[in-house]
Amino acid sequence: MKTYNILFLCTHNSARSVLGEALASTQTNGKFVGYSAGSTPAGAVNPFARDLAIEMGYPEAKLRSKSWDEFALPTAPKMDFIITVCDNAAGEVCPVWVGTPVTAHWGFPDPSRVQGTDEDKRRAFFDVMLGLRQRLQLMADLPLEQLAQMSLQEKVRELANV
Repeated sequence: MKTYNILFLCTHNSARSVLGEALASTQTNGKFVGYSAGSTPAGAVNPFARDLAIEMGYPEAKLRSKSWDEFALPTAPKMDFIITVCDNAAGEVCPVWVGTPVTAHWGFPDPSRVQGTDEDKRRAFFDVMLGLRQRLQLMADLPLEQLAQMSLQEKVRELANV
């Protein structure tokens, strides 16, 4: 089975994109290796996102907020998919990616902006995680090896409507 690299982008790379990275790496039976980055990294992973990622079995040592410039370098892993998960990142001018990765926007509300109790905040992060997990599972179930680039692009983008 081929393993696909998937990069999740969000402006600050502290919450939604980090959850995508952890989910892709731990919840897709080895079909994907997840990465995440942002245009203006926060410098730290949100504690609620960190806790969920660790609960999924993602190594804490890999959890860091990083710039998308890292993934535009010639030495960076080649991405098969690039998914923006926040509306701001979707509207930004991204670096030029090596190869021709399939791109899509799967927008989710920013859970770090939720006001209220820690339980309210945890629930917001959990809801984003569930939405990402559902889309990733549907993506993992696609016959990726058999789909032409154009068809694959369309299928991955359609998952934003799930």
